[in-house]
Amino acid sequence: MSNRFSDAGKARLKKMTAEARREVASAGAMARWAKADPDRASYAKAIFGADDRPLRIGDMEIPCYVLDDERRVLTISGMQSAMNMARGGSMVAGMNRFELFVSRERIKPYISNDLAERIRNPIIFVTPTGGRAYGYEAEILVELCEAVLAARQAGVLQKQQLSIAQKCELLIRGLARVGIVALVDEATGYQEVRKRDALHKILEAYIAPELMPWTQRFPNSFYEEMFRLHKWPYDPESVARPGVVGKFTNTYIYEQLPNGVLDELRRVNPKDGQGRRKVRHHQYLTDQIGNPHLERQLAATTAIMRVADDWPSFKRMFARAFPRKGDQTELLPD
Repeated sequence: MSNRFSDAGKARLKKMTAEARREVASAGAMARWAKADPDRASYAKAIFGADDRPLRIGDMEIPCYVLDDERRVLTISGMQSAMNMARGGSMVAGMNRFELFVSRERIKPYISNDLAERIRNPIIFVTPTGGRAYGYEAEILVELCEAVLAARQAGVLQKQQLSIAQKCELLIRGLARVGIVALVDEATGYQEVRKRDALHKILEAYIAPELMPWTQRFPNSFYEEMFRLHKWPYDPESVARPGVVGKFTNTYIYEQLPNGVLDELRRVNPKDGQGRRKVRHHQYLTDQIGNPHLERQLAATTAIMRVADDWPSFKRMFARAFPRKGDQTELLPD
């Protein structure tokens, strides 16, 4: 197929609203990037964090994430801004801006070999929205600031590097205030309680304490596209669905919510003796976090289905757009 979309796909695009076309374009771009990047399936995946919820220290903001292997990372671009480091010319002789900075003769003596090695190897990860990002483990920011301040104390910094040192001092002071809380947690043993409580907090954010009134959360377009890809006859007036639709809904929608949410939904909304649930799972999701996440996942999944010509092509694009740890999307046929 020489064009991005088949004739049928183009015809469907013409019938869509502008918002729906934007969703399709976004999903298509995500899938094309994934296909062009065969290593994407091996990247770590951020399971917590968002661009609109950065780490704030004074007037500085650094996008931060927690990866699926529990590493806490800060984006390289955010660290550059926080440290008042020039962003232009970020690559010189194959080095990123931080590599170049720590290789300078005035700073290099204060940089350990271990820190230099980690700076040379940034973490490539996938954000919750599917984008690719570059970052460092959060501890690197502290170690780098300490090195800059040591160089300033020794009086070896150039004039243009003093503004970076000033930012480093502000960062260290701000982090010290936050760090004392973590130290008290560790000394008192509360750290373990906090760790055990992490899943509870996630479920508390996603699962409503009271049953929500029924509202249609799954748009007809979600089922219409699923039926089209399977070549099933679709009747918008009928609520009858093949049994496998429930399995698909769990796989492509509910399982994309944080780990543990679907298990908790199954617990609070069990099947009866006839294998039926009293209410819909989404009626137990919170309006503030749970249902908005559900609706974003529905929109993204429906957009991917719209640009697919059949179910196997949808599965390939979905796996690339929402890779899971252990997926081997490079083995999927084109």
